[in-house]
Amino acid sequence: MAKQINQSIDIPHLGRVEGHGGIHVDIKDGEISRVDMEIYEGSRYYEVLVVGKHFTGVPPIVSRVCAICSADHTLASQMAVEDAMGIQISPRTRLLRGLLLHGSMLESHALHVFALALPDLLGYPSLLAMVDDYPEEATIGLGLKKLGNTVQEMIGGRAIHPVNAVVGGFGKAPGLDELKKLAQQLQEGLDDALKLVDLIESVEFPDLSDETNIYAALHTAEERYSYLGNEIYTSTGEVKPISAFREICHERVVGHSTAKQSLYSENSFMTGALARININGHLLRGKAKEVCDQLLPELPEYNDLHNNTAQFIEIIHSLERSLILVNRIIDEPLDDEQPVREVVKSGAGVGALEAPRGTLYHFYEINDEGVVTDADIITPTAQNLANIEKDFRTAITRHMEGAPDEHKHRLEMVARAYDPCISCAVHLVDVTFK
Repeated sequence: MAKQINQSIDIPHLGRVEGHGGIHVDIKDGEISRVDMEIYEGSRYYEVLVVGKHFTGVPPIVSRVCAICSADHTLASQMAVEDAMGIQISPRTRLLRGLLLHGSMLESHALHVFALALPDLLGYPSLLAMVDDYPEEATIGLGLKKLGNTVQEMIGGRAIHPVNAVVGGFGKAPGLDELKKLAQQLQEGLDDALKLVDLIESVEFPDLSDETNIYAALHTAEERYSYLGNEIYTSTGEVKPISAFREICHERVVGHSTAKQSLYSENSFMTGALARININGHLLRGKAKEVCDQLLPELPEYNDLHNNTAQFIEIIHSLERSLILVNRIIDEPLDDEQPVREVVKSGAGVGALEAPRGTLYHFYEINDEGVVTDADIITPTAQNLANIEKDFRTAITRHMEGAPDEHKHRLEMVARAYDPCISCAVHLVDVTFK
């Protein structure tokens, strides 16, 4: 019976994601003959745009890759420049960068979990449709998103496209009164977020992926859960320095997408919150550890829809870690620093960090005049696209006799679980569709 199934599943516009994409699946005689995560947003050529620019102007340009991930692109770009030129940053800069990174994570995760993913998982077409039944939960979720924006605005100078973060440091340090107010807001945000643990635990996550998944994330030598690291760990046991990022991300062009896809050893892989929890979850501390033990008691977790769960756990972690950083800054007031304007030396460098959707890599070569001569940016969504298609195949195969509308719902759930940022993914490549 199954062998006679013939149908095409077409989702021309995937809603509740950042950017423009769709899904197409063909089934012929009960076998899947085509699975495409179609990306048709126009190419944006950021890697070409920064070549020929002075290093001081590069981070503000690449921050425009995305309004959601602008702080992450800014920081990764600055780190790559500093690595290329041998610039050492101060303890003050490390603290402020950590806070900015956690603000970005909090804002993005809260938006995705509560406004984009939960409606799927709870059986609603949108967040607005959820509000009547979950008014407190929706209010808390949006409040956490706003709090993430507040952190970015205080540290970065504005909520998107930060201007206060510069190569080598920061411009203006936040005032003591601002920091004390922020500490109070973070504590209130943590208290509110913990109220939602039972809701996340009550969600039923259909198993639409399999245990052949490979995960990759940064790892730090410090004994704590971090969004930074000098090594790349994979769930297969490989360890690579971040300078060898191309050995993990083998990019390829596919005809149905204006974004490249990445393979690792000829296999698709996943990066992002679930990958980080699977690889580094044992390093969680405090309430984040307690929540992780409650929501994901057996790691590794291979159901990729639990990327939503992992993002919620990271919301708790970012709130706790931000409180630690803010209190440390309060105890040790920081003076303003002068940004780096002089070239230390020419060279090539890599900046890597964990953005909300996964590991982000920036690579630059800089000449003696401080001008960028080569650039390479590999975004999390570009790394995830091949694995999204793999999960599409599994989701359809497990429910081959399902109705077209049921197939569409499952496919959308899988895609949204990855929280794809399509505008980031199409930063360079330009191809012609099939």
